[in-house]
Amino acid sequence: MSFADLGLSDELLQAVETAGYTEPTPIQEQAIPSVLMMKDLIGIAQTGTGKTASFVLPMIDILAHGRRRALMPRSLILEPTRELAAQVAENFEKYGKNHDLKMVLLIGGVQMGDQLKALSEGVDVLIATPGRLMDLFERGKILLTGCEMLVIDEADRMLDMGFIPDIENICSKLPTNRQTLLFSATMPPPIKKLADRFLSNPKYIEAARPATANVNIAQHKVAVPARKKREVLRQLLRTDNVSTAIVFCNRKTTVRELAKSLKGHGFAAGEIHGDMDQSSRIAELDRFKAGDINILVASDVAARGLDVKGVSHVFNFDTPWHPDDYIHRIGRTGRAGATGRAFTFVAPEDAEAIANVEKLTGGKIPVYALALDDAGEERIERPGREDEPQPRRGGREKRQERTERAPRREAPVKESPREARVEEPRSEARVEEPRRETRAEEPRRERRPRRSEPAPVGEGWNGPVPDFLSVSALA
Repeated sequence: MSFADLGLSDELLQAVETAGYTEPTPIQEQAIPSVLMMKDLIGIAQTGTGKTASFVLPMIDILAHGRRRALMPRSLILEPTRELAAQVAENFEKYGKNHDLKMVLLIGGVQMGDQLKALSEGVDVLIATPGRLMDLFERGKILLTGCEMLVIDEADRMLDMGFIPDIENICSKLPTNRQTLLFSATMPPPIKKLADRFLSNPKYIEAARPATANVNIAQHKVAVPARKKREVLRQLLRTDNVSTAIVFCNRKTTVRELAKSLKGHGFAAGEIHGDMDQSSRIAELDRFKAGDINILVASDVAARGLDVKGVSHVFNFDTPWHPDDYIHRIGRTGRAGATGRAFTFVAPEDAEAIANVEKLTGGKIPVYALALDDAGEERIERPGREDEPQPRRGGREKRQERTERAPRREAPVKESPREARVEEPRSEARVEEPRRETRAEEPRRERRPRRSEPAPVGEGWNGPVPDFLSVSALA
């Protein structure tokens, strides 16, 4: 089947051909005709299946007929993250270049001035994140009564990010006779409840079994202690024929520290996480897409919607806390028919998290046999000894070993501080002996009689020693 068989206009087909696409994906084959017939739709599709084009293409042809009005967008696309919203906007620009349509991107982290000006001139397609949209709506800067089409993309991600109340609020302010399209990788109960409430007799499309991973992605899990993760990652980056890779971490602090570590070891690495402002995140993504860097360390803010061609590897530096995030993370590779590889690092404390992932995906992830010794066994540098791997020791044993190895110095009695610093350490044989206090260190106390001195005469005698007991040293 070709795109021409789906009922798209000649202008749109020309734009699709220019973009380099000839055959639609399964989700596009099923969704595009239904959208063109103005039906509500629920699309269950994993990432990398061409889901975005399945609603962008028919929307362009539908919106080609009609006129825009000030402050009243004709269609609305809701996205969970700024990055995904920006990517959908790129798709509209690419496929809609032969149509006279006006598109506005409404996201946080950028100035409102240009966005408000564009809205006042009339908009055909409004692509927005829920937070910024609700902000402008409450200020009276936007009207939703003229919206004819609503797309809720990545609905399960909206649920994870706590946007469902905002989605419900937005839907209640739209016309009831609109067309609504909902796309999600999974269908948890809250999303099904949302669909039942706001969609009218929708067509259900499932391009793949829910939460299954792309068959073009070779998945592996690597059992590795937390302290060894960086070493194992560096080994895989050097030996597994990595061209471009995305490394996912659970925490923003881990993203920053890992990116800094990789740069320090000579890798061309960048980072993207939620603490960065929008312009910095876009700049870092542009560097990655342009090939200036080939490793992008990211938090889950970038897990969904990133469409970068040629990503050969995905590394889960941390096993994801939420099983759904696993599907979306590894979906950054193996896109559009290409193959990819995904490695998930599993520390002992991640046993429950990886079990939940395997339960969701419906199968065990193969274990990648990697010798930790080959990854660079931790070495303890000792002066004067060969550099050889040392067995792990507990904290107390390490401290005791360092204490025993360190040369001990006896505090000087009457020496200057400079002389005390250059004092030679005791010999090895004397290291084992208990350290004796010098007179300078002895606390003031009554001196006890030594064994060599004569004992006092008489039991309980505490008086002076009689003269006849005194012995001269010259006698």
